[in-house]
Amino acid sequence: MFLWLSELLRADFGPMNVFRYVTFRTVGAMGTALLIALLLYPMFIRRLQARQLGQVVREDGLQTHLAKAGTPTMGGILILIAIGMSTLLWADLRSAFVWLTIIPTMIFGVLGFMDDYLKIRDRDSKGVTEKQKLTVQVGTAAGASLLMYSGLLGDVIGDTRMFFPFTDATTFFVTLPWWLYAGFSTFVIIGYSNAVNLTDGQDGLAIGPMIVASFTFILLCYLAGSSFGIRLDDHAHSFDIASYLLIPSVPGAQELAPVLAAVAGAGIGFLWYNTHPAQVFMGDVGALALGGTFAMVAILSKNEWLSVLIGGIFVVEIASSLIQRMYYRRTGKRVFLMAPIHHHFEKKGWPEQRITVRFWIIAIVLSLLALASLKLR
Repeated sequence: MFLWLSELLRADFGPMNVFRYVTFRTVGAMGTALLIALLLYPMFIRRLQARQLGQVVREDGLQTHLAKAGTPTMGGILILIAIGMSTLLWADLRSAFVWLTIIPTMIFGVLGFMDDYLKIRDRDSKGVTEKQKLTVQVGTAAGASLLMYSGLLGDVIGDTRMFFPFTDATTFFVTLPWWLYAGFSTFVIIGYSNAVNLTDGQDGLAIGPMIVASFTFILLCYLAGSSFGIRLDDHAHSFDIASYLLIPSVPGAQELAPVLAAVAGAGIGFLWYNTHPAQVFMGDVGALALGGTFAMVAILSKNEWLSVLIGGIFVVEIASSLIQRMYYRRTGKRVFLMAPIHHHFEKKGWPEQRITVRFWIIAIVLSLLALASLKLR
């Protein structure tokens, strides 16, 4: 909205020109989402308490989690409100990148809301069945993937080249048929949505790595989509940052930066109230949605494989659950004391705060390694 207003008014009011810059709008989006979250969560938590929308804890789960029963949940609703409002204000709403990220995010948010609502209504931790959840996830992910790679949105978004970290993206890549890339993207979206949801099992555990990942992707998306005009010997030249750094060039991807900044700002505001002991939980409404955001940004910025490093915590969490399930079905034995893996460490006697902070540290280190790929190619 602000960008549109600036285009209408900057000829008469010069300061409006500042809204042209993605960097300015990125800072504005983060500040707006952060303020919305910080200011509205106290009232939002009281409303959740008044409606008795509290966490339902599995009776066969960890005994240490029984004390969390009744803590207000579905706090992800306000995260999505903050992201949505901030994006509408600060992002370029003509960008397909923006809508391809926001729409799946909100659909997954609605799915998570239904899951949370059923758990609270029925006082049962099951909620939406796995089949129902997977049907919506597959439909949403496949729809977004088919739209991206059908060619309807242009060659940039329909780029079916696959790039790999720590390699020269200008020469080393694999081009896949559009239908195969769409299938791969569908798998990535479903995988990350569920991975973030599985990680959301302790106070602050999922939102911390998500904030770190958002900051990392802000830089990657900005570099992938930006170019600068420079003047040499009285001649204008365009300087393509992506080509210089040998990373995938994705014109228009810089418009994902304000969206990611809104995610980071809303996440920080939520974390203020989600630190141990949590005053509010994200719920599936937030976790499924943020996982979808992470996946869409990774795909649109052509960082699908680098996202495995950036989201390493999420990857390990879902991998531990899959390994546990498959191994138990085959042998009747468990690899971990309990899955996903953060519960394994709880079973070993680690305090919840220690697990959370150490996972945050690992997430930061992994993101720094991912950023190192900008030069190590």
